[in-house]
Amino acid sequence: MRTASGPFPMETTYEWESVDARSTRRMLRYRRNPAGFSRLAAPFMEFAMRRANRKDLARLKGILETPGR
Repeated sequence: MRTASGPFPMETTYEWESVDARSTRRMLRYRRNPAGFSRLAAPFMEFAMRRANRKDLARLKGILETPGR
């Protein structure tokens, strides 16, 4: 996934790998090249992205592990 415009252009790569019959490993990689103000805000954006990612993964785990879905 790539954003080419906006204040924080970046590329996100998702990789999924089967670990065993019941487990999947997901790897997520961000590539960014901030400029101007975005360069100053980059550490805060990174923190916010990691936090949102953990929250999204917890929600996905709950959905996938809930019986009857």
